Amino acid sequence: MRRTLYHVWAVACVSLLFASCTSSKKVAYLQTLTDELPPAAAGYEARIMPKDLLTITVVCSDPIAAQPFNLVVPNSESSVARGTTYSQPVLQNYLVNNNGEIDFPVVGVLKIGGMSTQEVTNMIVDKLSPYLKERPIVTIRLINYRVSVIGEVTRPGTFTINNEQVSLFEALAMAGDMTIYGRRDNVRIIRNENGVERIITLNANDKNIIFSPDFYLKQNDVVYVEPNRAKRQSADIGTSTNLIISITSILISIAGLMVNILR
Repeated sequence: MRRTLYHVWAVACVSLLFASCTSSKKVAYLQTLTDELPPAAAGYEARIMPKDLLTITVVCSDPIAAQPFNLVVPNSESSVARGTTYSQPVLQNYLVNNNGEIDFPVVGVLKIGGMSTQEVTNMIVDKLSPYLKERPIVTIRLINYRVSVIGEVTRPGTFTINNEQVSLFEALAMAGDMTIYGRRDNVRIIRNENGVERIITLNANDKNIIFSPDFYLKQNDVVYVEPNRAKRQSADIGTSTNLIISITSILISIAGLMVNILR
């Protein structure tokens, strides 16, 4: 009986070990990374898409001359103590329409869909040359550059990107990295392109992922980390199964205690 009990314990321990362990081959990023890598791709630039929100500021040495080209909305505030009313201009956002266009003051409609912020800057500078005596400073910011990370990560959520560039690894880092249960070989990116949802699959174990055209995320991308088989199997275990395991453990403990008493 004692030998049988030891066999039961051994089988239980081995089963638990196999159920809880995850192969290191499925955990490491950029496997078999060497110094011999393909040439790096050109630097990534975010492209403006429909429904994007932009801020565009035009500045020159003469503020009065630049004023017509800044889209502002007066925000009137009254000062009771002074008995005066003053206006504080608030910068208004540009919403890119479904045709990739914005209506720029004085100049008119500009088609900017698919362009980078630098390309739009150069376009506006050229468009303003007939109206200004000097070359203005045009600053454009894409203010709705956000990505979401969900699934098997430590801190899922939506993150705002200030520099208009974020790689898959950077997004995962902002979410606290994948958990040990995340599938690194099947990371999915859900992307909306021209109103159509597209699903992209990347293998974070592959060293060549850094050269993929989808390695850098676009605005409003959703990164989904799928749970691995061990996590799915553990999720399938119901309350009744947990109860059975608990009862079995108690019975084994009682049997062990009885063996020690009767020995």
